[in-house]
Amino acid sequence: MTAFGEMLRRLRAEREVTLSGLARTTHYNKGYLSKIERGLQRPTEDVARLCDAALEARGDLVAAAHLDIAALRDAQPWQTTDLLRRIQASDTASCTLDALQATVTQLCCEYPYRDAGELINEARDWLRHIAQVLRKPTGLRQHRELLVSAGWLALLVACLEYDLGLRTSAQATRAAARQLAEEAEHSEILAWTHEVASWFALTQRRYQDTVNEARAGQEANASDPVVVQLVAQEAKALGRLHDTRGVRIALDRGRRLLDAASVPDRPEHHFVVDPNKWVFYAMDAYRLAGEDGLAEEYAQQVLANSTGPDNVEHAPMRIAEARLTLAVVAARRGELEQATTLGITALRGPRKSLPSLLMVAGELDVELDRRYPSEPATIAFRDALRLVH
Repeated sequence: MTAFGEMLRRLRAEREVTLSGLARTTHYNKGYLSKIERGLQRPTEDVARLCDAALEARGDLVAAAHLDIAALRDAQPWQTTDLLRRIQASDTASCTLDALQATVTQLCCEYPYRDAGELINEARDWLRHIAQVLRKPTGLRQHRELLVSAGWLALLVACLEYDLGLRTSAQATRAAARQLAEEAEHSEILAWTHEVASWFALTQRRYQDTVNEARAGQEANASDPVVVQLVAQEAKALGRLHDTRGVRIALDRGRRLLDAASVPDRPEHHFVVDPNKWVFYAMDAYRLAGEDGLAEEYAQQVLANSTGPDNVEHAPMRIAEARLTLAVVAARRGELEQATTLGITALRGPRKSLPSLLMVAGELDVELDRRYPSEPATIAFRDALRLVH
């Protein structure tokens, strides 16, 4: 089943809407909608938008339709997990472990800005290197350190695969990273696998799964800074569930945890949590909860934190989502030109995380369709959205 079809079925069940009822509302044939729901036919943009409006999905169905197009590129979902299986099965020897760990750290630090295709290829090359390292038996410490390095690389690759819209690959790689974490008895990597799973669930509109994974990760590791990000994912899901009080409680708790944590040496590392990243999470949670004033305030902070004194953008993915957040707020206020200009600029950014980007872009698409369905500016935004994947 496609992401769109699965989400459509789940939303109909939640809203207690039959296929016949959906057909009457959208004016599309029931059999055609059934084929779309079962993944046998791809929805048109018009169908996706009408179903989104009929089921009050707030752009989630629009985003899912675009994500399904991106997922068609996922031709070899077993590629990374095959490498990881070889790593687990081999008696890899210790070889320049310090250099390997330094390289893994550097690759994780390049995640925010480097081209995803280039970075994923290099990360996979290093996984091949670990798999092909000397096969002589080694001590338990060296073997564990290799598994730990492979675990961090697997997490990075899973995130990059998901950024590129390769959902099947990303899920398999994340599961393999969890196996490596369990074998190496590394609680921090294990907690991050829950964080990644909660992010996947959030962008697929499985909000209760998001909360469950976030809380499972907090139980797996309550001492490392990863717990802050797990709380943030929980807050974002609660925002989508319209639990504004829950959002505030979660964000307040996360803020206290962050203030008690030490400042990371490499805040740009994807698997650490720094204060600037927390502002980004708060922006997203408040936008989802409909708290436009707070969402706008935090979005402006994200833009300021993510741009250097020379106006170089060093966190393009955060900047893109901040601009989309400001665009959603502008659309809700009836500021069409501001909304579409910000939205198009965000979609043309150099580094994208497709699921997260499309989730917010879907919200903007719905807001524009509700207020200005036929305006040239709205059409221009939709044209830009089609080019994203």
